Amino acid sequence: MQKIGFYKNSGQVSGDNPLQLSDFQKERIDNALANALRNKGLDVVDDPAQADLLLSWHLGTQHRTDVRTYETPSYGASYGRYGGYNRYSMYNCWNCSNTEVRVSDYTEGTFIIDMIDPALKKSVWRSVTQSKLKGKRDEDDPSEINEAAARVLGGFPPF
Repeated sequence: MQKIGFYKNSGQVSGDNPLQLSDFQKERIDNALANALRNKGLDVVDDPAQADLLLSWHLGTQHRTDVRTYETPSYGASYGRYGGYNRYSMYNCWNCSNTEVRVSDYTEGTFIIDMIDPALKKSVWRSVTQSKLKGKRDEDDPSEINEAAARVLGGFPPF
């Protein structure tokens, strides 16, 4: 059975819109990752010196803007761009449509997990997941964090 420990500098947050994670939130993420590893039959140890692999996680954030345009059909008679009855308007509008533009700003989070071989001092496995970060969430309900931990560790171990 492989023994997994946490890398000493695990839990870093960076980016152009860094989240301010409390020690409690970092501990909750560590616990969710440890539980996901235990559910896979792996042993999680407190002393990194006793570990076969070290787990390190990192959260990066980036401000994003989503711009979407929609062509919507125009129903009924239209006076066109020039208004009234003239050579550019109503009778010249065969496929009239309106363009609607929606702009939304959001923060994208990238959660990265590395498994580090202490003998090689190199990452031997990596998993990355990205998602839009939501606003406030229920701090008393760890299910969202537990599900994310299980999902990001879904391909581990690779053998």
